[in-house]
Amino acid sequence: MKIAFFGTKPYDRPWFEKLSPESGQEITFFRPRLTKETAPLADGHRAVCAFVNDELGRDTLEILKKVGVELILLRCAGYNNVDLEAAHELDLTVLRVPGYSPEAVAEHAMALAMAANRRLHKAYNKVRDNDFSLTGLTGVNLYGKTAGIVGTGKIGQAMINICRGFGMDVLAYDPYPVSGLGVKYVSFKELLEQSDLISLHCPLFPETYHIIDSKAIDCMKDGVILVNTSRGGLIKTEDLINGIKAGKFHAVALDVYEEESGLVYEDRSDDILDHTTTARLLSFPNVLLTSHQGFLTKEALRTIAEVTLDNAEAYENNRVLKNAVS
Repeated sequence: MKIAFFGTKPYDRPWFEKLSPESGQEITFFRPRLTKETAPLADGHRAVCAFVNDELGRDTLEILKKVGVELILLRCAGYNNVDLEAAHELDLTVLRVPGYSPEAVAEHAMALAMAANRRLHKAYNKVRDNDFSLTGLTGVNLYGKTAGIVGTGKIGQAMINICRGFGMDVLAYDPYPVSGLGVKYVSFKELLEQSDLISLHCPLFPETYHIIDSKAIDCMKDGVILVNTSRGGLIKTEDLINGIKAGKFHAVALDVYEEESGLVYEDRSDDILDHTTTARLLSFPNVLLTSHQGFLTKEALRTIAEVTLDNAEAYENNRVLKNAVS
């Protein structure tokens, strides 16, 4: 099978180059991300390989179908960027990588929480300027505090284990509780009211869109730490900014944000950003942003390549498509 690989980066290409000969797949690597403008590049390929920042709306999918694509291989777990209704109408199969490395994302979530809490981003820059003062660097102990985990899939479960290791009490919210975790499930409102650290680990669906808005923020404790490593659309950015300005948060740590399209995975260091809300977030001293890198470990990259190529093999050989998105 010929696969058009979009959004090629130096960190993911080597794994696919190493493993694709074993799977018998032929990959053409393209640097641009997949959009309706770049979709014609897939001409002559049966499949495309896409990532979280690619645009797989109806217009893009119609072009892909027209040039002969049958299969959408998502090298990620989320699929909110895919118009599934259009894919079904066009008879395009969509396969994903549901669990590449839960620990990678959960560990990054805790790293973000710790760094934002103890202002490590500020401390690093201060010391580089020979400023060894401690002003503005005061954090809080996590030991003995309450962590609220929103979403208890594999990543949420990994985060629960990490929080327990820090000596935290853990509350959880999920419409579909997982038995045997030994964690206390509460309502979403109770979790907001009782948690000192809130970490989001749920997919972006219509029912979770802007799950963190002004109403939710008003329910939170003063001085709460908020972490999001899932999808930017879970948080209503304007409401978050208002909450930060009002002094509601001790720290906010985001690996994902609503305006990340066109920013993440790209070097924009010489550009003037026209994304005003992202620039506003970056202006707050208690806010830490990273570039949607929660997945970025060697172990996760290898698993992503293995599962993606196995998905292609399964489709080609008419095996059960266990990672299909319906």
